[in-house]
Parts: sequence; C-alpha cells; structure tokens
Amino acid sequence: MQESKGQAYLKGAAILAVASVFVKIFGAIYKIPLFQDGVLGEEGTGDFQVTYSVYTLILTVSTAGVPAALSRMVSAARAKGELNLVRRYFSVALPAFALIGLVAMLFMFIFSEGMAELMNNSMAAPGIRVLAPAVFFACIIAVYRGYAQGVENMFPTAVSQMIEVICKTVFGIAVALWFVRLGFESHIVSAGAIVGVTIGLGLCVPVLVVFKRKISAGLLSGGDGADLPGRMSVFGRIMKVSVPITITASFMAIMVVIDNSIVLGRLQSALGFSEAEARALFGIYSRALTIYNLPPSLVVPVSISIIPAIAAALARKNAGEAGIIMQSSVKLVNLLAMPASAGLMVLASPILIALYNDSRQLTANMLIILGAASLFVCLQYITTAILQANGHERVALLTFPVGATLKIVIGYVLAGNPNFGITASPIGTLVCFIVITALNIVFIKLRVKERPRFGGVFLKPLFCSAVMAGAAILSYSLLYRLGLVILGPESFEDIGRLVVILLLAVSIFVGIAVYGLLIKVTRTVTLEDMKLVPKGEKLARMLHIN
Repeated sequence: MQESKGQAYLKGAAILAVASVFVKIFGAIYKIPLFQDGVLGEEGTGDFQVTYSVYTLILTVSTAGVPAALSRMVSAARAKGELNLVRRYFSVALPAFALIGLVAMLFMFIFSEGMAELMNNSMAAPGIRVLAPAVFFACIIAVYRGYAQGVENMFPTAVSQMIEVICKTVFGIAVALWFVRLGFESHIVSAGAIVGVTIGLGLCVPVLVVFKRKISAGLLSGGDGADLPGRMSVFGRIMKVSVPITITASFMAIMVVIDNSIVLGRLQSALGFSEAEARALFGIYSRALTIYNLPPSLVVPVSISIIPAIAAALARKNAGEAGIIMQSSVKLVNLLAMPASAGLMVLASPILIALYNDSRQLTANMLIILGAASLFVCLQYITTAILQANGHERVALLTFPVGATLKIVIGYVLAGNPNFGITASPIGTLVCFIVITALNIVFIKLRVKERPRFGGVFLKPLFCSAVMAGAAILSYSLLYRLGLVILGPESFEDIGRLVVILLLAVSIFVGIAVYGLLIKVTRTVTLEDMKLVPKGEKLARMLHIN
C-alpha cells in the first residue's frame, strides 16, 4: 500500500514536471519574438522586464504559500476522513485570498507611477497597471490549485498552467504586433504584450471552477458531522503554514526587484546614462536573461520528483534508499545542467545572432556569464529540494538572504563602474547562486545522513560536458570558415543570419551526439538515475542503459 501511495505522488509530480517544462519553453517562445528590434526593441524590452519583476514580487507575496499550505492541510484532513473540514478550508481560503488579491490589485493600479519611479524606470507604469488584475486572478487560482493538489489531483494545476502560458503567448504577441502597427511608443507596446498574462489568468478561473466541482462530486461527498473550527481559526491555520513558505519564496523576487532598481539607478546616477539609455541597456540584458532561464527548466522534473521519493524512503526508515535517490538526482542534474550551461557559454554569440540578430560582444558577454550561472541555479534547485525532503526547509531562510545580499551589493558597486555597467547584473546573479549552492552543500554535509558524494557525481559529467562544448564550438568554427570560403565574404554577409542558424543547428547536433556517446561509453548514467525521470525506465531500455 505504501508503495502505491509513493507511486501516486511520483505520478503527480511527473504531471506537474511536464507542465512546468512546457510552461518554461513556451514562456521563452513568448519572449523571444517580442524582444526583437521590430517589436519591443531594447527600451521596450527593458520596460517589460522591469514590469514583470514588480508583478512577480507582488504575486509571490500574495500567493506563494497558498497552494502548498492548502494542499498540505486538505490532504491531512482528507486522510483523517474529516471531509467537512476539507470543505471549510476551501470556503474560508477562497474569499480571504480573493480579498487579498483585490487589495493587491488596487495597490498595483493606484501606485503604478510610484512603483515605476522606485524602479528608476518611469515608462514601466502602464505595464504595471495592465498586470494589476492578474494578481487578483492569481490569488483565486492559487486556492483552487492548492485544493486540487490536496486531494492528489495534479491535472487542474497542470492544465491551468498550460492555458495560462498559451494565452499569454498568443494574446501577448498579437496585441504587441497590433500596437506596433498602430505606431505606439515602445513602453505602450510593452504594456500591450503583457495583456496576455492577465487574459490567460482570467481564463484559468472558470476552468478551475469546473475541475473543482468534479473533484468535490467524485471524492468529497458526505462528511463526518464533527464540530468545525471557526472561520477565523481556520484562516489562522492557513496563514500559519503559508507565511513561512511565502517569506522563503519572496527572497528571490525581492532580490530581483531591488537589484533591477539599483542597477538602473546606478547606470543613470553614476555613469550618466539617460533613462532611455538605461532602459535600452536593461533590455539587452533581458535578452540574455530569457535564454539563461531555459536550462533550469530541465531540472524541474527531477527537483519536483525527488522530494516525495526521498520522503517516502525516509518514512519507511530506509536511509540507504534515500541516499541512492539523492546521489542519482544530483548526478542527473549535472548531466542535464552542465552541457546546457557549457553550450550557452561557448555558443553565446551565434545563439544571440540566431534569436535576436544581435552580434554585440556586450550581449554575448552577459550570456556567457549567465550560462555559467544557469548551472548553479540548477544545483541550487536540487540541493534545496534535498534539504526540504529531509525536513530542513528552513535552511533556505539562511542561504537565500546571503546570496541575495551579495547580488545587491555587487550590483550597486559594479553598475557604477564604467568597466562593468549593466554587466553587474549577470555577475551578481552568478555569485549569488554559487554562494547559495555552496551553503546548501555545507548544510547537506552537516545535517543529512546518507548524503550524496558530491565529488563522485561531478567529475564524469564535467568531463563529458567539456568535450561536448569543445566539439560544438570546433564544428561551428570550422563550418563558419568553410562557408566563408564557399560563398565568399559578400554573399556570406547577405545571408549571414540564416547561415548562422543553420551552422548553429549543426553544431548543437554534433555536441549532443558527442555527449550522448560519451555518457554511454563512460557509463555515467545508470538505470537508477533514469528512474527519476518520467518514463525514464522505458527510455533507459531504448538506450540500453543498465
């Protein structure tokens, strides 16, 4: 029975993992066309990124802890057969967080100008106003998602996430292109691009209402008739669980907002850039930032899946099994994150040309730094998940503020130095996640029994990734030179971006082939590692991994 329960948790985690990867990839598809020079341009892209960071902070403070808290409490009450209490949790949470969302929405709308000024980007105000209703919808959605997760039904969360990102992409790009055709300025086009977020979240609400009715009819009919706690008492319970989770989740959102504001301000006050020039520089950084966010999406399935898997093993008093899962999870993250990070670093210039037609060394330098940072973001995900699975979730309250403080300090100091300027932001990000990862590993070594042997899971993936990176950049360089010889410099320049896209695709294919061969020859991946990936055992059989 325990095993089937564990399998149910892993199945649910896999559903959320697939949805999360879909959302991340579709989110990149949403931003890449918008960030082109003919749509938002550099200034509009900077406005978009600043607006989104403000929205993310307010959204995180309003909703971050609700799904986790409500799912945990609903699950516990349901397990005890207290079905009336399950209904009471939902009936209290929905109006309470709808009210919180309404207050947050009004705050964003009324004080949009002031928030934009605090961010040192006055042109972000229209976008903040457009996103204000999105916070209201998100608060309601958080309650429905938490309720569904509490009864172990992950489909409503997954489906609503997909609807949200599809609508965001379709409506956002359509409105932005329409506004460009009408001749609006870049900051208005940026606000139009963000309309899709509000529309997507608004459409999720009726979908989740339908899911909730089906779940209630199928699983929660009847009740135990026991006396129920008062509404204020129930609200207090929900807040007691959700507030610590919200505080932890808010660190990164707060860090991003403060860092963005400081960097934009220092570019203007210390280096003498105008607001428009600072917005443009921030837009250049945002292009690199969008690409950097892709590798961590590969790690989401592992980080989600291992928490219930480790917790189940520990509940069975099987520390050895928990240790094997932890060891395999760190190795698997390295196998996914290291080649992705290395690829971004060595192919930064052709990637930016292919996606944005941006051949500037400044943008390439930022992507190289962020490419390195993406590895440590992934390691931070998995080490945090290991700590959470072992009951040390409060460690994040110590490690995240240290990394965030360093990022802010580095941003302030380096952004005012003409040798660094906007490059201060990616450097701060890299240092931040190196420090958080290092501190997480220290705490794992101090507090977790049967902990992973970190040295053993780094060396082989590092070797394979280094060889892969070398093969990818060597093949690109050779093919580029061959293209110059065959086509001639003038013809090559005329179709330069198309050629770069073609050569980049070939070099990525070469890199993947070399990497796949190396991890098989060196026996870096085992069957145990593949079990942590949805359909991993089937994939392992196809690849003859044992």
